[in-house]
Amino acid sequence: MTGAEREHDIVVYGATGFVGKLTARYLAATAGGARIALAGRSADRLLAVRETLGEAAQSWPLITADADQPSSLNGLAASARVVITTVGPYLKYGLPLVAACAAAGTDYADLTGEPLFIRKCIDLYHKQALDTGARIVHACGFDSIPSDLTVFALYRHAARDGAGALGDTNFVVRKLAGGVSGGTVASMIEVTRAAATDPEARRLLADPYSLSPDRAAEPEFGAQPDARWRRGREIAPELDGYWVGAFAMAIPNTRIVRRTNALLDYAYGRRFQYAEQMSLGRSPAGPVAAAMATAGNSATVALAGRFIHKVPQGVLDRVLPKPGTGPSEQTRERGSYVVETYTTTTTGARYRARMSQQGDPGYKATSVLLGESGLALAFDRDKLSELRGVLTPAAAMGDALLARLPAAGVSLDTVRLP
Repeated sequence: MTGAEREHDIVVYGATGFVGKLTARYLAATAGGARIALAGRSADRLLAVRETLGEAAQSWPLITADADQPSSLNGLAASARVVITTVGPYLKYGLPLVAACAAAGTDYADLTGEPLFIRKCIDLYHKQALDTGARIVHACGFDSIPSDLTVFALYRHAARDGAGALGDTNFVVRKLAGGVSGGTVASMIEVTRAAATDPEARRLLADPYSLSPDRAAEPEFGAQPDARWRRGREIAPELDGYWVGAFAMAIPNTRIVRRTNALLDYAYGRRFQYAEQMSLGRSPAGPVAAAMATAGNSATVALAGRFIHKVPQGVLDRVLPKPGTGPSEQTRERGSYVVETYTTTTTGARYRARMSQQGDPGYKATSVLLGESGLALAFDRDKLSELRGVLTPAAAMGDALLARLPAAGVSLDTVRLP
């Protein structure tokens, strides 16, 4: 059955979870006549969600499916052109759905920020997805579309100018207002637990090219930290007076961006280097705050990697936000982010990409980005790349997202700097 003959354009799997509901609500408001279905473990809960989505969604089919019953996922995947999923931690629950989509030739998008999960998908399903024509696209939320798409936009701008390949490139979070989702926390805990007991997992997390399609083909730059504590002016003169420190999601994001470069046959350049930081302000306390953020991030990763498996899961469940939960609508609306990515090309030209969005990054903003990714995969086929297999957002649909995100309230512009 071809994509055009599938029963559903998009299936939202995990529609009864917090971000799943937000994504379904976004699609109900924006997707027009798209054929959308809601999927999850409980028919009653799916029905309750659909009743909150307004008149446009009342005819949407409901599909009962569960990762513990792979046959139900096979039927779900075979019925859809695109499946988008919010069911995590993905390392724990995600592989059966990827397997079903790869086998059925169905495009797939998720919100994972788990490098170990993505590596498993590459190893297990990339070849099959190539054969069936499926696009398995990971990290389609705040992790990692702002990272991946701003670098892609810089590449496009520099290429139009004939300004050479990208060299030293740095992503800087300038503003971040909002909370961390329970799903993100659960994913981080799952990855950390795996690394605590598996030396190979620790090696993969430490390798900046752990998601590369061909590790031996990657350049060697020596020490290549994913995030650095330093003065902003070391990145760009426009950041003079600011201090930057570690950004918590640098590990998954940097690996996604480096995989994009490799998938695009090193279109960014063979000397492309990438890091992510967070601006900690320009007050006298800026350098201290940046140093503490970087040291705290490193210490947390190191200590958690050694000891988290010794902490009973029940203790963590009592103190950490739970998956499927989230903040009030007022809090989600008040959130926002602004990120800037700076690059210097091989000819010495400097560029900056700025991306911003209203809404809590982990919830509202992410639901918009995931929803638009699903719509791009379903309806913007003429703007998608020819690549198949396990992909990244920019490698699969960079041009499609650059074209469609502004209408969704996502600002992204690039400028050549003096």
